[in-house]
Amino acid sequence: MLILLPPSEGKTAGTEAPLDWEQLSLPALNPARERVLDTLVTLCGDDPDRARQVLGLTPGQGGEVTRNAGLRTAPTGAASEIYTGVLYEALDLASLEVGARKLADESVLVGSGLWGMVRLTDRIPAYRCAIGVRLPGLGGLTAYWRKALAAELARVAGDEPVLDLRSAAYGATWRPTGEVAGRTASVRVLHERMVDGTATRSVVSHFNKATKGRLVRDLLAAEVQPSSVGELVTALRDLGYVVEEPAPVAGRPLLLDVIVTEI
Repeated sequence: MLILLPPSEGKTAGTEAPLDWEQLSLPALNPARERVLDTLVTLCGDDPDRARQVLGLTPGQGGEVTRNAGLRTAPTGAASEIYTGVLYEALDLASLEVGARKLADESVLVGSGLWGMVRLTDRIPAYRCAIGVRLPGLGGLTAYWRKALAAELARVAGDEPVLDLRSAAYGATWRPTGEVAGRTASVRVLHERMVDGTATRSVVSHFNKATKGRLVRDLLAAEVQPSSVGELVTALRDLGYVVEEPAPVAGRPLLLDVIVTEI
């Protein structure tokens, strides 16, 4: 199974050697990655004020611009250590048993405005470049990566089921089509609570991220390797999740609603 995750806005600085392009997974993406990196580094180094505006940063976040300008020589770390935040705290990769961690390294891809997609083992520097950014000369990164990722992610998915847990913004960089869409499941986390005696459901951003992190952790810890979306749904229910399947739409990934009652 291929598991797709969003990145985190917060990142921890690396402590290891600078970026080595040859060690990055999905090397077919390297030309596209280099264009984004070159543009970002040049913008942040030559025009910090404009860079701050382009990146949507406040005056107090000038350090992010400075860090971007030095990305080529900045220390790196495994993506699993660079990305922090609610989802990754709940996932808690460092505490997984060896077999589960190996499965994570093989199965998980993380979306990125700078790198397109990376594996958890890829060594990258901490950076600031959200997918909604429009870089001078490249345009919007969503459209940029949509073109670059299409063939590569279809290849990586192979004939396995895909669990897509990306946010809408990162999900727009690759929307599975055709046969791949038929074995892709995306997840929506809904918080159910009683209001005046009536059950209501809503999306809560923080809890949505935490639930997705725990869900992936539970699948990995159980070393679940489904061969179909149906087997994935069964596995989630066996793990104690309440999963509902709205009516499928032909040619689109199956949307799974995971219902939670506690935040």
